[in-house]
Amino acid sequence: MERDIIKIDEEKCNGCGLCVPNCHEGALQVIDGKVRLVSELMCDGLGACIGHCPEDAITIEKREAEPYSESAVLREMISKGPNTVIAHLKHLKDHKEYEYLKEGVSWLQANKSMISFDVDQVISTVHNHGRPQPGAVQNMGHHHHGGGGCPGSSERVIAAPVKMSPDADIPSELRHWPVQMHLINPNAPFFRGADLLLAADCVAFSLGSFHSAFLRGKSLAIACPKLDHGAEIYIEKIAALVDVARVNTITVMMMEVPCCGGLLQMVRTAIEKTTRKVPVKMIMVSIDGKILRDDWV
Repeated sequence: MERDIIKIDEEKCNGCGLCVPNCHEGALQVIDGKVRLVSELMCDGLGACIGHCPEDAITIEKREAEPYSESAVLREMISKGPNTVIAHLKHLKDHKEYEYLKEGVSWLQANKSMISFDVDQVISTVHNHGRPQPGAVQNMGHHHHGGGGCPGSSERVIAAPVKMSPDADIPSELRHWPVQMHLINPNAPFFRGADLLLAADCVAFSLGSFHSAFLRGKSLAIACPKLDHGAEIYIEKIAALVDVARVNTITVMMMEVPCCGGLLQMVRTAIEKTTRKVPVKMIMVSIDGKILRDDWV
């Protein structure tokens, strides 16, 4: 049969993840710095994600497609590495496609000799809902754990840094209150002519140097693009911070999880409405507290 399906140009894709929350079927995820179609089964080919790609890396192509074959999908997917395979199998599991899941597991086990990564570890990771555990491979077809398919909700254990010496009290660099976007007043004096730091809620918890390296000398606002309601209000406030408070620069700090990309999109949308244009920097933070990107955009 012939059907429409999205195609991702990996040369153009910068891994921003703005398309991911706009794929309502959950077929896209950011894996190893690139957006991947982790389940052709779930792609409806309507292209809701296309308009959210700033790099024009997503198109729709019409191609002949045989009846869905999990084995064929995995045969093509294994070259992308274990993380993409794990994401794909978890996607099937989260959508209760247990027959396809069992077909995929059987194919991986039968083809271990041609696969460069540890198949048993991949299967164990998927079975334990993202938490790698040693031991025998389980029958995954009869188990389902809650939590949905959002990559940003995946549980992670982060190793604590090695303490070199007893910690002294570290002073806060926060110089005003409130900081939550729903509560701030763009006309407040501490925003006038300031360098604005707009941070996702989780950033300060993941990044040990948040206060000393990033907040110092800036005025702060925080938001969560996934869980907060009223994005239109946020966009209006950001626009007011530019035109009324006349902020000097905006630094957007967000986590590597795809849903965080909405924060940068809010800033871009707000600036389209303003009469002034200000420099915008995007800093992306990994869940284990590393800086993945630091660019003016």
